Amino acid sequence: MTDHLDRRTFIQSTAAVSGAGLLAGCGGSGGDSGGSDGESGGDSGGTETADSTPTDTEGGSGGDVPSDVSDYLSDVGNFDGTVADETGTGNVEVTVGAEGNGGAYAFAPAAVRIDAGTDVNWSWTGEGGSHNVVHEEGEFESDLVTESGNDFQHTFESAGVYLYYCQPHKSLGMKGAIIVE
Repeated sequence: MTDHLDRRTFIQSTAAVSGAGLLAGCGGSGGDSGGSDGESGGDSGGTETADSTPTDTEGGSGGDVPSDVSDYLSDVGNFDGTVADETGTGNVEVTVGAEGNGGAYAFAPAAVRIDAGTDVNWSWTGEGGSHNVVHEEGEFESDLVTESGNDFQHTFESAGVYLYYCQPHKSLGMKGAIIVE
């Protein structure tokens, strides 16, 4: 009987120290990443995929989400694992200063799928202070803007994944992705 109590005490203290709370499938949610949709493994690292192998998001808009996109957006508050499918549209709008990440610190939608040759227009809300749009690889960068009514446009000519962020608010999770087919 003493062994049983010692094991239980050990398991409880280990779970409390690790923060896992999920040993052998027992107990609690372990945080917000245990959602009922089964697609939130990206937050906890529970679903691993090989490089450039898309993760399955059937039922979500936009089809498969490339692993580099889900990894890059894993800390983005308004990214729910789906991609807005705007293929077949010649001009797509992304809101800058949308609600997310604890304030007006988001791009909406966070991830968009488009065809090559599509223009993307980022439009400022005027909320959340100064924002900009900066491509991770330096292909495009907007000015730092505070006022609403400002726009920045870029035409995506080549297929690929384009990851971008707002320089002042990147650490808050103000990041986005454009997937060009």
